[in-house]
Amino acid sequence: MPTFENTYALILAGGSGTRFWPLSRNSRPKQLLDLFGNGTLLEQTIRRLEGLVPLENILILTNAQQVDSVRAVATMLPAENIFAEPAKRDTAPAVALGIGLVAARNPEAVMMVLPSDQLIQDTVAYQSVMRDALATAEKSAGLVTIGIRPTWACPSYGYIERGEFASIPGLECEHPAVEVKRFREKPSAELAEEFLAQGQFSWNAGMFVWSVSAVTHQLSIHAPQLADFISELRQSRDLDATVTAQFPELTPISIDYALMEHADRVLNIEATFDWDDVGSWVSIAKYLEKFGADNRANETISEIDSEHNIVFNARPGTRIALLGVDDLIVVQTPDALLVANRHQADSIKKLSDILPVELL
Repeated sequence: MPTFENTYALILAGGSGTRFWPLSRNSRPKQLLDLFGNGTLLEQTIRRLEGLVPLENILILTNAQQVDSVRAVATMLPAENIFAEPAKRDTAPAVALGIGLVAARNPEAVMMVLPSDQLIQDTVAYQSVMRDALATAEKSAGLVTIGIRPTWACPSYGYIERGEFASIPGLECEHPAVEVKRFREKPSAELAEEFLAQGQFSWNAGMFVWSVSAVTHQLSIHAPQLADFISELRQSRDLDATVTAQFPELTPISIDYALMEHADRVLNIEATFDWDDVGSWVSIAKYLEKFGADNRANETISEIDSEHNIVFNARPGTRIALLGVDDLIVVQTPDALLVANRHQADSIKKLSDILPVELL
């Protein structure tokens, strides 16, 4: 494993607040919500890195609309470690910006790229996997992905096809890497069933580990525009000015399309820790308290003849009561109330097209 001082983490903390409306808003998306009563998902992401990455080596990338909220949550980090993208340019430019910021500080770094909005509760297992991923990235010069073993044939995740165990001289670890055959985009339900049956596929969790030298080399081959941008950041005497001038000119593209699907060597380590991307109110429900016939709520509710409802009350001093209703999502905030069919949870984001702008 690289030395403690050479280990860095880039946390991606942008995105919109549409899936968890009305609790989430554009300035306060999922990662800035305390959904489970133990801190925001962003706070939890930072805390999981304690002892693995120095606090001063943790960088957060967000956007201008959310940067103040992120700073209010991530008070344990130096203020200069929180950056706002000047324009929305998808994940490849965002990751390139993070690589450039790390490279400008330490060109010998080995870094993790981590989402900020996933629920992972087993920190010990998480750190064990990530330590091995860091060591693998340092020893192999490959780009390491973290895969999640599928528990069902989910058609809304990307998949990673796993190959043979990787040969990495001088590396001994508990969680061995395999060679990645290819990335597979979100499949049809039928194809997802095939992936599950075949057994050599992992969900793509969007977690990457690599050395600065390895990833910049691969970008120079497969995404030269991004490699040039990183080079400019490394040489810049005014990072803010360089980012403001050059970042909006980068081509919007995902990191999977721009790099991971083309890189010379991509490795995969399958996670042994728990993982949930908590992508909708239905995902949240299983972590909430149960009332009556499988009603789930974050606070005490009153109910009669009601089943399979999800209730989240964020309006202090009020009580939500259910009578003769099934399969609803009810979310109350001080300025809005959502009542939705739980089977349409993935469509809640469509409400952003019709809601008043002051409620977004």
